[in-house]
Amino acid sequence: MAREGERSERGGGGDRGRGRRDRNEDREQSEIVDKLVAINRVAKVVKGGKNFAFAALVVVGDQKGRIGYGHGKAREVPEAIRKATEEAKKSMVRVPLREGRTLHHDTHGRWGAGKVIMRSAPAGTGVIAGGPMRAVFIARRTDGSGNAEVA
Repeated sequence: MAREGERSERGGGGDRGRGRRDRNEDREQSEIVDKLVAINRVAKVVKGGKNFAFAALVVVGDQKGRIGYGHGKAREVPEAIRKATEEAKKSMVRVPLREGRTLHHDTHGRWGAGKVIMRSAPAGTGVIAGGPMRAVFIARRTDGSGNAEVA
């Protein structure tokens, strides 16, 4: 056991470095762009009637190749969006970009009936996508084409 004024040998490291890490996290968080893709009202039928809740799908990205998505569910819309945003920030992955703006090669994806084709594009092409896929590409800053909420 550590006496008064002595540091314990049981890990943790005390307060070392905590301030610096918090500043870096704040800077990273301020650079993240979040986009609400969809919000859905869901109902649970109970003996007394229906209990309504809201489900939100949010996409976040730093516009430098990191992207994440999250689902949140709550009784109120703002709370569902907050939960989805937190989950999206935790699930961020890095997508390697060529010249910091586009994909290295074309890629295809399927999920059920949804199909996504992402193509590498020359400079100045812009985002060619609609609906929920546009939110994904804007957050990630890549070019591509797609449809459906399968992102």
